[in-house]
Amino acid sequence: MPSTDFPEVFNLADYFLFDRIDEGLGEAVALRFGDRAYTYDEVAQRTRALASVLLARGVRSEERVLIVLPDMPPFAWSFFGVLKSGAVVAMGNPDAPTGDLAYLLEYTRAAALITVPRVVEALREPIERSPWLRAVLVTADAPTGDDPDGLVPVPPTGGRARVESLTRALETVDLTLHRPTETRRDDVAVWLFTSGSTGRSKAAVHTHRDFAFNTEVYALGTVGYRRGDVCVSVPRLFFGYATGTNLMFPFRVGATVGMFAERPTVTSLADAIARYRPTVLTNVPTMIGKLLEHDAVARASGGAGLDMRSLRFCLSAGEALPPALLSRWTERFGVDVYDGIGSAEMFHIYVTNRPGDIKPGSLGRAVDGYTVKVLARDATGPGAEALGPDEVGTLWVAGDSVALCYHGDREKSWQTFHGRWCCTSDLFRLDADGYLWFAGRADDLIKVSGQWVSPLEVEDCLLAHPAVAEVAVVGVDEEGLMKTVAHVVLREGFTAGDVLAKSLQDFARAKLLPHKYPRAVTFTSDLPKNDRGKVDRKLLRRG
Repeated sequence: MPSTDFPEVFNLADYFLFDRIDEGLGEAVALRFGDRAYTYDEVAQRTRALASVLLARGVRSEERVLIVLPDMPPFAWSFFGVLKSGAVVAMGNPDAPTGDLAYLLEYTRAAALITVPRVVEALREPIERSPWLRAVLVTADAPTGDDPDGLVPVPPTGGRARVESLTRALETVDLTLHRPTETRRDDVAVWLFTSGSTGRSKAAVHTHRDFAFNTEVYALGTVGYRRGDVCVSVPRLFFGYATGTNLMFPFRVGATVGMFAERPTVTSLADAIARYRPTVLTNVPTMIGKLLEHDAVARASGGAGLDMRSLRFCLSAGEALPPALLSRWTERFGVDVYDGIGSAEMFHIYVTNRPGDIKPGSLGRAVDGYTVKVLARDATGPGAEALGPDEVGTLWVAGDSVALCYHGDREKSWQTFHGRWCCTSDLFRLDADGYLWFAGRADDLIKVSGQWVSPLEVEDCLLAHPAVAEVAVVGVDEEGLMKTVAHVVLREGFTAGDVLAKSLQDFARAKLLPHKYPRAVTFTSDLPKNDRGKVDRKLLRRG
C-alpha cells in the first residue's frame, strides 16, 4: 500500500501541486481548456497569487471561501489557492437555484466568494446582507476554448464586501507582502456537501490528511492513476467525486486535466472526448446509458459512432451500475469500468471494482486501508455483530479519510460518525468472497402490501428488457396505499404506449416476486437529475 504517513506540517496545495514543481514537472501540461493549455508552473504562479489576494483581503486561517465556478481553469488555482492561504474550501454549483446558493453563502459564513458575474447578480441581496463576506472575486464565464482570464465588468453591489476582477487582483497583488502561515495535516481543509437527499445539504468537515490518504490508497494504490494520463469528467468539479478524479488525483501524478465548461450532455462530452483523447473518464451510470444510445443511433445512420480507443479505464459512482448496462458498454467499447461507492462523509471511493477484479453487479471490494461491515439496520455502533454473508443491512466504513462532523448538526453527527467509523445510509449485502452488493438506500425502500421493495432490484430487472434505456422506480401514495411507478426512457426504435407498458410489467412479473412488479409504467424522454448527476427521485415522487 502507498505511504499514508503524512508529516505534521502539511498542506494539500503542496501535496497536489507544488510538489510537482519540485519534481521538475513545471513545464508539463496540467490543464487543457479547448485549444488553451496551462502548465503546472502557470497553475502554481496563479495559485500563489490567489493565496496572497485572499490574505490581502483579510481572509484568515480556517475561514471559508466559497468557490462557485464552472469547470474552467480558474477553478484549479482557486481551489489550491484557498488551501495554500490556510483558508477552507467550500464549493457550490453555479447553475443551482438562487435560494440554494444563498443558503450556502449563509451556512458557510464565507469570508470570500469566487464566482462568475451571473452568480453575483443572482446573489446581490445575500452578498449585501452578509456580515461575514469581505471579498468577491469575479472571473469570466468563459465557454470552452475562450479566455477565462479575460477582464469582465464587475457587477456593483452594496454591503461590506469588496467586489473585483479576479484576473486584475492576481496581476496586481504583491506576493512579498502576504505569506501564508503553515497548516497541519489535521487542520480543516475542505467542507464537502452531502447531496441533500432528505433536506438541505450539510457540510462534512474534512482535514488536509483526509484527501491525501484516499488519493494514496484509492487513486494510486487501487485504480492506478499515472503520469501521462489525460482525464475528463462528466460530474462537475464542485462535486467531491469529480474534485478528486478530475483535479486532485491527476495533479498528484503530474497528469493532464481536460476541462469543458458546458453542461455535460452527450454532445458536449463527445466533443471533449474527441478533443482531449482522455485515458481516464469519470462517468455516472445515466451518462453511460446515454453514450451507448448516442453511439447506436450514429452507427445505425451510417456514422462511425464514438471513438473510445484512447481510454485506459472509466470510473463510475453516484448510483449502482446495472450489470446489463456494464455488459453493453464493455461489449461495444472494450473499456473496463471500475464501479465503486464513496461519500462526502469519507471524501471519496472506499469500495470499488478494480483492474483485473471486476464482478458485474457488485461494487467490488473494500479499498486497502478501509474496513467495511454490514450491520443490522438498528445497530447504534460499529461494535455490533456483523451480519452473515448475503444478509442485507446498513454499511459501516472506517478509514483515515472520515470527516470530523457535519457542521452545525451535532445530532446527525452523533448518528453518523463513531471515531474512524461512519454509518452510511446505504443498504448492502457482503458475500462470502468480500464483494459488496448494493441493495438501495434505506430512505428509498418502498413498502408495498406490507412488504419492502428495493427500487434498484426492479430497475435492474427492467433494464434487461430490450426496450429500456433508462428507468427509475419510485413509490407514490394513492389514496393511502403505496404503489410503485416505473419511469422509463425508451431505446431508439420502440414506441411508448399501453401495449409496451403491459409488456414491461409482464417482464418484471416473470422475474420478480409478485409484490415487486411496477404497478404503473410511465414513459418520458429523460429522467430528471440533480446536480450530482443522480436521478432526482424527490422530483419524480412529486409527479
